[in-house]
Amino acid sequence: MSEARFKVLFSGELVPGAQLEVVQANLARLFKADPARIAALFSGKPVEIKRGLSEAQAEHYLKALHQAGANARKVAELSTSLSLQLTDDHPAAQTSAHAAGQAPRMTCPKCGHQQTQTKECSACGIIIDKYLARQTALAPSAAAAATPYATPQAKISAPSAEFDTLKVFTSDGRIGRMRYWVWSATLLTCLLPAALALVMAIKSSPLIGGLLSVAAVLVFGAMSLIISIKRLHDLGWSGWLWLLNFVPVLGSFFSLILLILPGNSGPNQFGPPPPENSPIVKILFWLWLVLASLGIVAAIMLPGALGLLTD
Repeated sequence: MSEARFKVLFSGELVPGAQLEVVQANLARLFKADPARIAALFSGKPVEIKRGLSEAQAEHYLKALHQAGANARKVAELSTSLSLQLTDDHPAAQTSAHAAGQAPRMTCPKCGHQQTQTKECSACGIIIDKYLARQTALAPSAAAAATPYATPQAKISAPSAEFDTLKVFTSDGRIGRMRYWVWSATLLTCLLPAALALVMAIKSSPLIGGLLSVAAVLVFGAMSLIISIKRLHDLGWSGWLWLLNFVPVLGSFFSLILLILPGNSGPNQFGPPPPENSPIVKILFWLWLVLASLGIVAAIMLPGALGLLTD
């Protein structure tokens, strides 16, 4: 008995809690297909994603689709290896025809010509067995061509293993809180020597120093804005929320939120999750954290120590 085969169907249903735009973006990346073609999958009609799969292969497709947010299902296929030979418990009409002294008849699967049963069609000349075997072999390709995209032939992998690439000089993409700490602290550290250099430049030439100061403010401000927007994207929030930093009192709490809250574990509307933190990022994070803690302790204890010295 041949192994059971399955096909994967999708009717546009989403897994609970998934958003349509996010799922469509995930499927476009998963199948490397045009977003317009992916949108055709959500018409409400069942679409055959892949057929002729073993049960393990079908489960692999289902797992990847479910992780992308698409609530697909597998359906067992009618076996293509059914035999038309007679069996003892299934007497066919051929037996009745022989009993009646009549030759069994058949219909050509290609042209529909009816004739006495034979291996070759007398009308179109095809070899019946070869024609049926070829049609069976072409069935998966024909089904794939009927779908609105060419992805069933592509190798599918779980989208959870995909990570975004870091883009330092653009606001696209996401960064986690640890990388946000490191990038912000590094930017602040670079700002201190730059400020000293600008002071010296202003003393030497007020005009040149002023122009350099304006350029420095624009560069550092733009980098700070890019880092904050990436962090907001990691939380699934719009970058426009960065303007809350200018709201009195609320801006201080908002900065803490960016430092503390964890980002979305999977893909969101701003793309896949950021790459894992490298060892250098982890070392710098703990270094900055220790230095920040020592600075806070020193700021608290230093006024008291100075007071004791002046008494």
